[in-house]
Amino acid sequence: MKKNSLDRQFWFFSLGRLLLQFGSGFTLFYSSLYFVNELNFSPTSVGIVLASSSITGVLGRFLGGIWSDSAKWGRKKTILLSALVSAAADVVFILTNSYLLLLLGNLLIGLGIGLYWPPAEAIVVDLIPENKRNFAFALTRFSDNLGLGLGVAMGGYLISLTGDYRLLFIINAIFFVIFYLLVKFTIRETYCGVGGVERVNPWLGWQQALRDKKLWLFCFANILFTSYVSQIQSILPLYFANFVLDEAFSITSLSSIFTLHMAFATLWQLPVVKILNRFTPLQGLMLSSVTWAISFLLVWTTANVKTNALYWGVTSVILSSLALTLYNPAASAFIVDLAPVSFRGVYFAIHSECWAIGYLIGPPLGGWMLDLGYNHVHDFWLFLSLTAIPITFILYILHRKCSHSANR
Repeated sequence: MKKNSLDRQFWFFSLGRLLLQFGSGFTLFYSSLYFVNELNFSPTSVGIVLASSSITGVLGRFLGGIWSDSAKWGRKKTILLSALVSAAADVVFILTNSYLLLLLGNLLIGLGIGLYWPPAEAIVVDLIPENKRNFAFALTRFSDNLGLGLGVAMGGYLISLTGDYRLLFIINAIFFVIFYLLVKFTIRETYCGVGGVERVNPWLGWQQALRDKKLWLFCFANILFTSYVSQIQSILPLYFANFVLDEAFSITSLSSIFTLHMAFATLWQLPVVKILNRFTPLQGLMLSSVTWAISFLLVWTTANVKTNALYWGVTSVILSSLALTLYNPAASAFIVDLAPVSFRGVYFAIHSECWAIGYLIGPPLGGWMLDLGYNHVHDFWLFLSLTAIPITFILYILHRKCSHSANR
């Protein structure tokens, strides 16, 4: 597929996402280490405060879905607002010296992220014709993961060089501002309503979505998927650093491990889109579920082997990157297939709400397991592996329902 076959704005937006995620990579895996090991908050209290971002995240996704489907706001203004709110959150993190400020920063970052995702996904759908969307979603995920990978690598390097975690939040704030300027001056508004006419009632999309049984069945599985991602991003770094009794898991090696996670998440993108093109989105999600199960089983193995624990840990993280790469485009493609054209923003908002709920559940649960001690936290990864069984079953039922509807 030729580059010029896609809308030029799509390429600007993909560049913006790369820069945005580059900035976010500086804090992604290091924030929980900073809050626990430098600010001396307990893992449970940090898990709770990380989960608090999901509360405002729910609000942000709700508003993001409504506003992105509104002619008064639209996709562009909603994304610009999300960038400003997220930059403000980083300023609070820079100034944090108490639990209250830590809570405020997380509430703001949750709101900013919540506002971002519904219009960000909808813009891609608006700009790209149906037959090229799998490729376009793969490219945006490629941009996201490449940016995150580079950011994680640079963040780890800066921490090893300076030991100053606050510097990471300064850099993240700068890149939110850069993203704001890029979107403001290169992206036009893409929402045009139904046949170019704005809907009178902005709640119609939510009324439609609330009646969609297939959407809510998907959401149950989706919440479990997103809780998996939260464990990898917020709990696994602490687990490797503080609970795996192997000197190989130093802060430098942890930086390298999670840089590998993002690097492989980038490298998997284009091969995965070729694989997913052979399957339905739900079959792709079932494949992701099985991969998550194997990844968590390997995390459990890492703490239970006497030698070469680092290799088992690296393998588990690389497999989790494959599971995530399978999940993202398949989930987005399913939402596109399910959503009425005029309600895409709302449907993507609900898809994004699953991330908020998953992050509301995941970090406190993982942090609590860390506080309970070695035996509980080791077995926790085995438990997570087993939860992939009901997810796969739910997706199988949903696939049969969708296939039956298509054949009627």
